[in-house]
Amino acid sequence: MKVGFVGTGNMGGPMAANLIKAGHELTVHDLRRESATNLLEMGAQWADSPAEAAQGNELVLTSLPTPRDVEAVALGEMGVLEGASSETIYADLSTNSPTMIRHIHDVCAQRGVTVMDAPVSGGTYGASAGTLAVMVGGDEAVYNRIKPTLDAIGTNVVYCGSIGNGMVCKICNNLMSMGIGVLLTEALTLGVKAGVDLEVLADVINKSSGGSTRLREKFSRFLFQGNFEPGFAAALAAKDVRLATDMGREFTVPMELSNLVDQRYVEALGRGWGPRDSDIVSVIQEEKAGVELRVNQ
Repeated sequence: MKVGFVGTGNMGGPMAANLIKAGHELTVHDLRRESATNLLEMGAQWADSPAEAAQGNELVLTSLPTPRDVEAVALGEMGVLEGASSETIYADLSTNSPTMIRHIHDVCAQRGVTVMDAPVSGGTYGASAGTLAVMVGGDEAVYNRIKPTLDAIGTNVVYCGSIGNGMVCKICNNLMSMGIGVLLTEALTLGVKAGVDLEVLADVINKSSGGSTRLREKFSRFLFQGNFEPGFAAALAAKDVRLATDMGREFTVPMELSNLVDQRYVEALGRGWGPRDSDIVSVIQEEKAGVELRVNQ
């Protein structure tokens, strides 16, 4: 399939590379051309704008940091919509607001352009390995058409229902992941301060009902190693938690615990930790408890 890809950063770059490896023809664009150097070396073509990335391609994918970025790239000057045709399918891989992607869908529909949401989960490791979960919302027939292409970036591509439902699933997932991270840090600092070795405690929890992917795969690579290089940046994690609490207000759903998690991330951003890995938020609890959760150091 001929694919336009906008946003070749920490997540987008590896996804684009896997699409090329799967035999798809890519045209790529990013604010920083150097971020696409490896893709160009693999045979991708460069586009000077999102509009140019859309021209002549069957599918356009975006992987961008915030809803405002997605709106600008999709609908702004020299954006995807300007370069798209009635034959174009546009799918956003970012973690976006369901309301925003539905707005983009409605605007594009007036020009005959089909919009899908397809946010991904699995971090930079999953993006590199091609093992992401991809949560797709929109027309089911279009989903069936693009799924073979999305299979190049993820091993668990799931149809979630109408437009925006992929974003809803992704936001709920990330809220759980970030919230579990905060609670896990409290539990681990409690156990370590009470005298249990961290590796023993983590192993027991992972083999019991408290086990989680966050503890098993994320903490072991980042927090426990004192490694706070993204990864998944704290600023993006904070954005995702805020998307969840905003969605709670929009749909009048009480979010008491989620708002506590939100405030923990606000504190991390206030310390200037936004560019660091999301596990950095655990340092706040470590400081309060007087315990560092590190192994092999």
